[in-house]
Amino acid sequence: MSLLEVQSLKTYLNSGGEVVKAVDDVSFSIKRGETYCLVGESGSGKSICALSIMQLLPAGIASHPSGSIKFDWQNDEDSDSSFLDLLTLEDDALRKIRGASIAMIFQEPMTSLNPVFSIGEQIVEALQLHSPELSDEEAKSQAIDALDQVQIKSAATRFDDFPHQLSGGQRQRVMIAMALACKPDLLIADEPTTALDVTVQAEILELMRDLQAQKGMAILFITHDFGVVAQMAHQVGVMQSGKLVEQGLTKEVLAYPQHAYTQQLLASVPENLAKSAVDTAAYDAEASVLVSVKDLDVWFPIRAGLFRRVKDHLKAVDGIDLNIRKGSIMALVGESGCGKTTLGRAILQLERPTAGSVKLGSQELTGLTAEQLRPIRPRMQIAFQDPQSSLNPRLQIVTTLTEPMKVHGIGENQEDRIERAMKVLQQVQLPEDHLWRYPHEFSGGQRQRIGLARALVTNPEFIVCDEITSALDVSVQAEVLQLLLEIRNQRDLTLLFITHNISVVEYLSDETVVMKAGKIVEQGPTTTVCSNPQNPYTQKLLNAVPRLKL
Repeated sequence: MSLLEVQSLKTYLNSGGEVVKAVDDVSFSIKRGETYCLVGESGSGKSICALSIMQLLPAGIASHPSGSIKFDWQNDEDSDSSFLDLLTLEDDALRKIRGASIAMIFQEPMTSLNPVFSIGEQIVEALQLHSPELSDEEAKSQAIDALDQVQIKSAATRFDDFPHQLSGGQRQRVMIAMALACKPDLLIADEPTTALDVTVQAEILELMRDLQAQKGMAILFITHDFGVVAQMAHQVGVMQSGKLVEQGLTKEVLAYPQHAYTQQLLASVPENLAKSAVDTAAYDAEASVLVSVKDLDVWFPIRAGLFRRVKDHLKAVDGIDLNIRKGSIMALVGESGCGKTTLGRAILQLERPTAGSVKLGSQELTGLTAEQLRPIRPRMQIAFQDPQSSLNPRLQIVTTLTEPMKVHGIGENQEDRIERAMKVLQQVQLPEDHLWRYPHEFSGGQRQRIGLARALVTNPEFIVCDEITSALDVSVQAEVLQLLLEIRNQRDLTLLFITHNISVVEYLSDETVVMKAGKIVEQGPTTTVCSNPQNPYTQKLLNAVPRLKL
């Protein structure tokens, strides 16, 4: 018997006088102890489907013209009478089910956790809301047990910590602890591992499988990562434009996809992308070194006491030696906090090194003033991780692209600069008329292309790409990766590609550098590092990658 049965569900959203069919005639069921994965691109309706089940969509905007969401809230194996249609329940009845029988892990823990309450207080609140008979001491004890269960170290002492004092992986564990504290029958996990390090992701997935085995709960797992689907799911459903276009047993759907959209998604997974001869031709192992880094340190002072004296240093980058060859793509990988982004910024002199040498060609960069660096800036650029926050929302794209050219004296006049901007926009495969739009009018993948265009307008020799594919859909990610290879070949560009996605590294890069705690622990040709890693840390990273094994 099923625990949850979604039948012919329609969820329509009223947006600016228009009706958006966010979920359109979707049907699926989940049994106890089973994991059902919903996959699809952003905007396909996955999260709206989950929020419909939880009945968390605003009543004034969302409506359900037809369908039902039946939930076996009493867990009675022998009777159908315990099934309730969640769409017809009053708020009071829904509150008894939410959190207690159906719990949800939201996608972004930093915005889902209340910043003014400790993590312990937030778990206690959930416990006492559904079990008012619990005393404060009993609720605290259960909250600490929940934190222990999700492997938060020193749970009793971390009870009084606030969300900002935890890492991304720890915050995600707190969200899981809060969701599991009331022992739900159904857990809805909305992209719980997006943008997490592969090692943290592996730990969280293993944790969810263990807790599922212990409690026999069902899981509705929402993701766009097919490696995670292959690891977690018993059944999988593929959503496109609000419709469930394909569903079935995971092995059958992944090995023998029937729908063209499913086939397209699977073909976009980095391990399924084939490098063409032109992609690999640009890299020359004998090419001259374009960027040379020697004994580079970036240390941040740790101050303490009344007079804020320096007590120690945080060694974000510690004694790094690196040579990046002209025309090559070097991948810089490692867990969050290992110093990848700081190293990239230090090479560009956006973060001033504490010691060491950085050369672009024969030009020494460290020690130069801002004024001395200005004529060198066009030769080295950066594409940021989050284009939403790095693009000025008040400026049209034409201003975003022509302003750097104007600052560096590129182009005879504004008309010439606009002409150049149009050509760069074409190069990143966007129409010329997009110049006159604002950032909010674009999708995440389009904004990433605009960020890349901004880096290209000064005709640089070297670009640092900082996690530019994290949190992108697999098809958009594939387009951006293929675009990077094309541009590298057209312009003979040199790239430092910062990422934690090993599959992307294997597809894109010529050389790989692995960082841990500010130091390089392994480096070499990507094929060698990924196929025969020597350092235990590299081996751990590679073993943690969820693979799509068919």
